[in-house]
Amino acid sequence: MADRHTEYRKRALSLMRARGIARARDFKAAGIPLVYLKRLTEAGDMVRLGRGLYQDPDRVGEHIAHDLAEATRLVPNGVISLISALRHHELTTQLPHAVWMTIPHKARTPNPTSLKLEIVRATGEALTAAIEQVMIEGVPVPIYGVAKTVADCFKHRRHVGEDVAIEALRDALRQRKTTPGELMRYAAIDRVAGRMEPFVKSMQ
Repeated sequence: MADRHTEYRKRALSLMRARGIARARDFKAAGIPLVYLKRLTEAGDMVRLGRGLYQDPDRVGEHIAHDLAEATRLVPNGVISLISALRHHELTTQLPHAVWMTIPHKARTPNPTSLKLEIVRATGEALTAAIEQVMIEGVPVPIYGVAKTVADCFKHRRHVGEDVAIEALRDALRQRKTTPGELMRYAAIDRVAGRMEPFVKSMQ
């Protein structure tokens, strides 16, 4: 039985690495019982990206970066934000199930594609402040800076979870990626200064 498990593991990992991202049906077609996917995921040998989607853990970062570039191509008036921006700034361990973007309040909702998007809307400085540019696959990708991203997470805490916002705030200060002053500046722009201030003070 141990030899069979070793063989299935070897074949599953070989298939996943060859494809980059493999689907459950790919493993099934290769004669690998799907029960082994759960075992390999629990052992850290592969990462479950979503329902029926698996990837080599060493290549998860490549996959996420590619999705940011693809989202920018699809939504040129959008800015990478919230969970996706937190992941880019290494302020969360969560693997985003979609690319989070902020778009102008009156902009048309992007058409559905194979790339899943989570869209929020903003106007004025809440839309335009603290946008940075990062190059991914030759695409200039607009993404909010650390302090603005944390403030946005408090603003949209019902979408992302307040626990995620608090953890990001704590880690951003602990890792010195921003300052209390910067955080409160963008909290004011996002109109969440009253909500954030007690947390900022308690973590100084």
